[in-house]
Amino acid sequence: MSSANPKIEPGPHSNLEKDPSDWTTGDDPMTDAQGSYLKTLSEQAHKPEQFADDLSKAEASKRIDALRQELGLGD
Repeated sequence: MSSANPKIEPGPHSNLEKDPSDWTTGDDPMTDAQGSYLKTLSEQAHKPEQFADDLSKAEASKRIDALRQELGLGD
């Protein structure tokens, strides 16, 4: 029996780091939470052009990740 805790140490088949391009719902409209967070990040980064109302979930996620990295907000 394994002593690894999957909540702390995800296994090799974990989907915690799945590429947004591979999401089955990636083409769906971004969620309200994504929109709100992306709007906030784009304002903090002084890049309002990064926000658009018509983004997909996948594109919003990619932009959020890029802005978080640019702003030094961790992983």
